[in-house]
Amino acid sequence: MRVSGSGAERPTGHSPQPLRGLGAALDVAMYVLDAQGRIVDANAQAEKLLARSAEELVDQDAHDLLRRNSRGETVPRAQCSLMQAFLTNRTAHGAQDWFERGDGSLLELSWTVTPCRIGEDAQGAVVLIHKERPDTSTITAAQDDFPSTPLTELDRLALLAETTTTLTSTLDVDDALDRLVRLVVPLLADWAVIDLITEGGDVRRIAVYHYEDGSLVRKESLEGRMPPVPQESSMPLSRALRGVSATVAGPQTYQGPPDSRVAVVQREMFEATGIHSAAIAPFRGPREVLGALTLGRADRAGEFDAGELSLLEDITRRAGLALSNAHLYQQQRRVSETMQRHLLPQLPSVTGVEMTARYLAAPNASQVGGDWYDAFVLPDGPTALVIGDVVGHDLDAAAGMAQVRNMLRALAWSHQERPAAILERLDRALLHLTDISMATIVFAHVEGTDDGQWLLRWTNAGHPPPLLVTPDGEARFLEYGHGILLGTGVAPDRNDAVITLPPLSTVVFYTDGLVESPGESIDVGLAKLREHALALAQGPLGVLCDRLLESVRPDDNSDDVAMLAFRVPAAPSADGAKPALAV
Repeated sequence: MRVSGSGAERPTGHSPQPLRGLGAALDVAMYVLDAQGRIVDANAQAEKLLARSAEELVDQDAHDLLRRNSRGETVPRAQCSLMQAFLTNRTAHGAQDWFERGDGSLLELSWTVTPCRIGEDAQGAVVLIHKERPDTSTITAAQDDFPSTPLTELDRLALLAETTTTLTSTLDVDDALDRLVRLVVPLLADWAVIDLITEGGDVRRIAVYHYEDGSLVRKESLEGRMPPVPQESSMPLSRALRGVSATVAGPQTYQGPPDSRVAVVQREMFEATGIHSAAIAPFRGPREVLGALTLGRADRAGEFDAGELSLLEDITRRAGLALSNAHLYQQQRRVSETMQRHLLPQLPSVTGVEMTARYLAAPNASQVGGDWYDAFVLPDGPTALVIGDVVGHDLDAAAGMAQVRNMLRALAWSHQERPAAILERLDRALLHLTDISMATIVFAHVEGTDDGQWLLRWTNAGHPPPLLVTPDGEARFLEYGHGILLGTGVAPDRNDAVITLPPLSTVVFYTDGLVESPGESIDVGLAKLREHALALAQGPLGVLCDRLLESVRPDDNSDDVAMLAFRVPAAPSADGAKPALAV
C-alpha cells in the first residue's frame, strides 16, 4: 500500500489499489486504519501535522497514540466519537477534539472518518484531520468534562469493555481502584466514594474523590474506619455492603431517624459533599462481598436513572472480580514472603571476613523464585559460599531451590571434599531424587591460611562468573573452574579453581537477573557490573550491593536477583605480593 505525499513507497500489510496515490492527491492530513484500529499508513501532511514520522505512526493503535482531552489525558473509548463511528462502520465528522503530537504538545483538530476497503477482503477506515474550524477559545473546561447527552447503548458497551480491559491488567488493589475512579468520573458523576471490607470484617472508607477544576482531588478528611454494618439496617450503603443490588439515594434518604451509625456517617457525608443524587452498588467477588462504590452528583445536574444504575452494577461486578483476583494475588505474595524468609539463610559470622547478601524478587511474579544464596561454616574449617539459580521464578522454582540448597548443604557437610567433587555428587543426586529440570551454581570455599592470607577455591556449573574487585583498582571476573550446568544428564568431570585473594579485596557472587536484559547481550550487563563495582569498591559492602542493584539491574529484566558478597581483611604485614591463580 502507498498513501504518501512524498512520493516514497512505504510497504504495509495491505495493498489496496483504490487508495493508491490518494494520500498524495489530497491536500489534507490523512491516515488509514485497519479493522483493529491500527494505523497502516499516513501521508506526508499527517506526518507534519502530528509531528510524527510514518514509522512512528504505522502499526500503532490510533486511539491510544493520538486521542486526548484538553488536559492531555487519554480519552476513554466510550467517550470518543471518532472511535464510535469507526466501530460502527459509518461516516462521521467531529470538531474541537484534541490530538497529541509527537513532541507531546496538544492540537485541537476537526476530523472526518469514513469506512473503506484496504485490501481485497480487508475492511478499514480513512481518517482526515485538519485545523480548519470555528474559533473555540471560549469553550469552557466544564463543557468538556461532563457529557451533555446521556450515554448511548454503544457508549455503555464501550465503557464496560474498557472497564474489563483496564481492571484486569493490574493485580494491585490500589491501582485497580484508581483506574476505576478515572473511568467513571467525570463520565458518570463528580464524586466517587469507595468502601472496602477488610479481612477481619471491618469496613473502611479508603477513598473519597471529587472532580474539581479539571482534576480528581482526594478528600482524606472524609476517609477512615466505618462503624459496623448491622444486618437489620435497610439503608442503601448497608444493603450494598451485604451484597444487595444497587440503589439510588439522596440527602432525603437519611433525613429520618438513623437505623445505625453507618446511616449517621452517610448523612454527614451527603452534607459535607453537597451530593444531591447518589448511586451505590456492591463489589461482589466469586465468594464474598468486597465493598461498595458510591457515585455522587453535586456539581452535575440530573438524577441517576434506572439505566445508569444498571450500568453501575455491571461496572462494579467486573470490578469485584478484578479486586478478588488482586486480593488473592496479594495473599499469595504474603505466603511467598514468609516462605522466602525461611528459605534465605542467616549469614555466619567469620572472624576477619565481612559478608552481606541481598535478594530482590521478580517484579511480576511471586515474591520468591529459583535464585538463592547460602553461606555456612564447614566442620573442617572453610566457609562454604553458594550462589545458585533453579529455572523459574515462582513457588515451584522456590520449592526446587529449597531441595537443591538442602541437598548441597548435606553433601558439603558430610563429605568435606573439594567444591567440584561436591557438585558432581549433587548433579547425580538431582537426576534421581528430584524433578528439577536444570540449575546453575557457583560453589566455593574461602579460608584463611597460617600466614594470614585468604584462599578462595570454587567451581562453576553454568553460572555467571564471580567478580573480584581489589583495592588497587582492578576488577575481573573469575572465569576459571567453569563447567556445564546441573541436571543435563551428562556427568562431566568438574574442575576447581584457586586464588589467593589480595588484602581488602571484595568478591561478588550474583545471579543472572542482575546483568541480563532481553534486548542486549549479557556481555553488556557484565561490563556494567564491572564498571560500577570498581567505582564502589572502597565503600561499605552493604552500600556496594544496594547500589549495584539500583544501577546495574536492567529495567526490562523480569527475573529475581540474588547476591552474596564478602571482603577479606587487610594483610597482617605489607609484603606487596600479587594474587596467584592456580587451576
